[in-house]
Amino acid sequence: TYSAVLMLDNSVVDLDAIEALYENRAQPEELERIRKHYETSDEEHIKMLDKPEFLYELSQIPEFSLRAHCIILQSTFADTIASIKRKTEIVLRVCQLLGDSVREVLGLVLALGNYMNGGSRTRGQADGFDLDILPKLKDVKSKDNRISLLDYVVSYYLHNHDENAGTEDCICPLPEPQDVFLAAQVKFEDLNRELRKLGRDLACEKDVQTVCSKSSQEYIHPFKEKMEAFIAKQNEQITTDHHLLLSLKFRDLVSYFGLKPRSGEQDVLPGHVFMLWYEFCNDFKTRWKRENKAISKELKEAQQSVRNITAEKKVETRRVHANGLKERLRLKEASLSST
Repeated sequence: TYSAVLMLDNSVVDLDAIEALYENRAQPEELERIRKHYETSDEEHIKMLDKPEFLYELSQIPEFSLRAHCIILQSTFADTIASIKRKTEIVLRVCQLLGDSVREVLGLVLALGNYMNGGSRTRGQADGFDLDILPKLKDVKSKDNRISLLDYVVSYYLHNHDENAGTEDCICPLPEPQDVFLAAQVKFEDLNRELRKLGRDLACEKDVQTVCSKSSQEYIHPFKEKMEAFIAKQNEQITTDHHLLLSLKFRDLVSYFGLKPRSGEQDVLPGHVFMLWYEFCNDFKTRWKRENKAISKELKEAQQSVRNITAEKKVETRRVHANGLKERLRLKEASLSST
């Protein structure tokens, strides 16, 4: 442990152990009592010490608490940054897909909705619709209650808009439901809070300077070099991630779909928007997989039927008779063409 803290190396001692030592580090008044005990007690009484003795030994490491804090920061920083990146990237990806790949499906929903409302002058010529209706498409049933409007949208799309329907190249036109669900769990304010905390944690140059100024030359290295390199690298990464977070396309998505805040809310909440899309994408993909499988089955049956018909029609090849009518006509035509 002594070596790990001095060398800024958590590969020697488990990080949990270092965190436990840091959390249970001796306070100044405790160290003072332990020091007095060492000075006033005989060897037999000193041996009776257990935890206090260990805390006293740790306190002999130059600036133990600051060094331990630096090890913990260095070890947990990478995981925190990776978590922020994952959350940011999933939201960016879903925003991109919703802005690009859903137009045909939404256009089909609008066209079918206008057709169903064709008898109404006010409702049969709509230029758009609220996204809130998307999860409700599965509840709009046909007269015989056999299929829903969503079933028909999926079937119509596959039969008329996807040339790869029923094949391995057929791809669902909507984002993966799981990705949309994960995007719905991301709270932008939490990401900002985590980034601000990382920025505060990285403002530890003074701690590094304190450790170096209060340690002998023997114990300054490699602590100084490792921490300075770490701070420089992670400050750059914090800037990149912060820029990435601020460039989230959510506001563009809100504008693209013409979304307005719900009653009583000042802004359009990402969680609400993404959960609407999650429910619709999940319902759509369930039916898309089922319909695509049915089309695939029909294609295979049609191909097999063609093969069966072809196999039944056997073409017979006959040898031409020398004195036959066809042969005599062929010879006559050949003779006329030569003259």
